[in-house]
Amino acid sequence: MSFSKLGLCVPLLRAIAERGYVEATPIQAAAIPAVLRGGDLWASAQTGTGKTAAFALPMLQRLSGTARERGRFVRALILVPTRELAAQIGNAFRDYGRFLPAPALKTLVVYGGVSINPQMMALGGGADILVATPGRLLDLIAQNAVSLSAVSTLVLDEADRLFALGFADELARVLDQLPTRRQTLFFSATFPPAVWSLAASLLHDPTRIEMPVAPADTPAIVHRAIEVDAPQRTRLLRNLIEFHAWTRVLVFVATKYATEHVAEKLRRAGLAASAFHGELSQGARSTALADFKASRVRVLVATDVAARGLDIAQLPVVVNYDLPRSPVDYQHRIGRTGRAGESGVAVSFISAETDAHFRLIEKRNRLAVPREQVAGFEPLRADVPAPPSTGGVKGKRKSKKDRLREAAARAEPPLPGMTR
Repeated sequence: MSFSKLGLCVPLLRAIAERGYVEATPIQAAAIPAVLRGGDLWASAQTGTGKTAAFALPMLQRLSGTARERGRFVRALILVPTRELAAQIGNAFRDYGRFLPAPALKTLVVYGGVSINPQMMALGGGADILVATPGRLLDLIAQNAVSLSAVSTLVLDEADRLFALGFADELARVLDQLPTRRQTLFFSATFPPAVWSLAASLLHDPTRIEMPVAPADTPAIVHRAIEVDAPQRTRLLRNLIEFHAWTRVLVFVATKYATEHVAEKLRRAGLAASAFHGELSQGARSTALADFKASRVRVLVATDVAARGLDIAQLPVVVNYDLPRSPVDYQHRIGRTGRAGESGVAVSFISAETDAHFRLIEKRNRLAVPREQVAGFEPLRADVPAPPSTGGVKGKRKSKKDRLREAAARAEPPLPGMTR
């Protein structure tokens, strides 16, 4: 459906056209008219389907032309789980609203990991649109830097991720600060019980939108599962990057320590690599992401903090160095590639300990990924059974002494050539 048929004003249509958008995505076509009517919305849609524009465009239209109250009040609040998603949404609001008539809508983005003082100063006089992570928002409320008593529209974006990252308590405290009469827009890719209960308690007679993943909407992603012993994964990763001449690779690992460890080993091998995890300062995270987007860094080694919200244009490859904990997280990880009509490759490293867990991921996502082996990296421990109670996601840990013995016995040979 054309954006011009959705009831949007001319300045917003001009901004959309300048971004090269012609047809609305299904979630946009369904959500924009519903938000413009002023009612609550309960929307379920997969990552990369255009959810930000689905709520940002109609919110801008409803806020335009009316003034906010004097003081430290906020008219519209968008709560998100990560700093990167907050920054992207803030940029989207500013971009879409740049042709709206004066006075310009004031959009602010606040999150942790940076000094709170500039954010407190920016909130002087309030804001029309505030995009925030829950923890930093509560800090600002405690400092009397902002009041939520005038919020007319609340958006919960990536609601399931807010719960997964442990924001349930902070979210409840923020909701207690909001007025009862408001428009609430609830977006989530999945609806586990806690998210379902929250949506049911917050929404009043909502418009329900559920976007199934149709074959035509499925990104063109090639799934690969390569069998390899865990100690050989970094060398295999180097081999694949060099053999395929991948220009940029997003590598997912399980822990912040692994991001630093793997990135350092890649740098020693001559590959430009950076670590990306939640305990980096915001400046370090922003720099790593900017360098990766600009191809100054070839490999970004990240935890699941990068699995949602990041929009990296023309990212060719995602590698699951460590498998995700859940089948849903697998979809969010690989959703970083194959975006906006591009094709992509999703590679998963499979060991004997994690094979059962990957089979569960395949089953839940209706996949059947053939197992591959790469010459020179064939697994030597195929006889190790997967732990029955965990599905292979955490296998039995070796002692430090056993790992040292194994490393000494299997010193890394020179990097072999890649054969198919």
